[in-house]
Amino acid sequence: MPYIDVFNGDADGICALHQLRLHNPQKSSLVTGVKRDNLLLKRIIATRDSTLTVLDISSHANRDSLLQLLKQGNTVHYFDHHFAGEMLESPLFHPHINTSPDVCSSILVDRFLSGKYRLWAIVASFGDNLHVSAHELAGSLKLNPKKTEELRELGELINYNAYGETIDDLHFSPEVLFKALQPFSNPFEFYHTSGELNQLREGFRNDMQKAKSEIPVRQTSAGRIYQFQNHAWCRRVSGVYSNQIAREAPDLAHALLVERKDGTFLVSVRAPISKPQGAEKLCIKFSGGGRAAAAGINNLVPEEVDRFFDAFDLQFTI
Repeated sequence: MPYIDVFNGDADGICALHQLRLHNPQKSSLVTGVKRDNLLLKRIIATRDSTLTVLDISSHANRDSLLQLLKQGNTVHYFDHHFAGEMLESPLFHPHINTSPDVCSSILVDRFLSGKYRLWAIVASFGDNLHVSAHELAGSLKLNPKKTEELRELGELINYNAYGETIDDLHFSPEVLFKALQPFSNPFEFYHTSGELNQLREGFRNDMQKAKSEIPVRQTSAGRIYQFQNHAWCRRVSGVYSNQIAREAPDLAHALLVERKDGTFLVSVRAPISKPQGAEKLCIKFSGGGRAAAAGINNLVPEEVDRFFDAFDLQFTI
């Protein structure tokens, strides 16, 4: 039976799949994309009688494709932490879905594997801005601060690589980056020997230096909203910059609007870290999605920006 691995191109999706394939190596077809390319099941809609492993993309957003794939005799193993909606019921569907704000898909895989490759779950947790969860997992392994810091940087750099409008914006396609990780069961070996990581580190440093000069276009008691222009570096840095400004002011919500080539906006939303709820509720109103702590909108038209600002204030005003 053919195997197909479908995974989000961010640190969580990559590290979730990496753990599973370290545990159970399989020759499989890989289906992935940029961070916001989450309707990945549409790409394999004609697949029949195969085993699918799906990681870190919303089952709600992919519901129609998922139903069709199950009808076509595919066995589906699904690990995810995004908004799920009504759970599907099928003997072929094996969900591991938990939408709690303190978990990511790699943590769910870590639990499924009883912590066998926990170091990679820590990498993913840092990448997904779940620093408290990451430090708790690091504590369970008694990692020293230096080792923990190396995993933090690794997770944030892998995650940084996922953001862009298309693959052309990225330093590496997520498939290439996943394949670069595959020989390494220990992330510290990858950290100290990877040429790919050095390239990401340099790109991250350059992009974040440019972002430091940006100031909010709107600031209220609810939070801060930033707006970036249509440049590749703006799209690349949108996720990690959103995470950074959220950590700097943990009691505030944050949004970052990045202009796309077609004039619409790519929007990243972070709920207050001190109260990680409401991001997905806001974004769903604008045909977006995500999870309680972090969510996004792929195509916010300019005419809707003011309504988004008002909805942001309403969602996050205490």
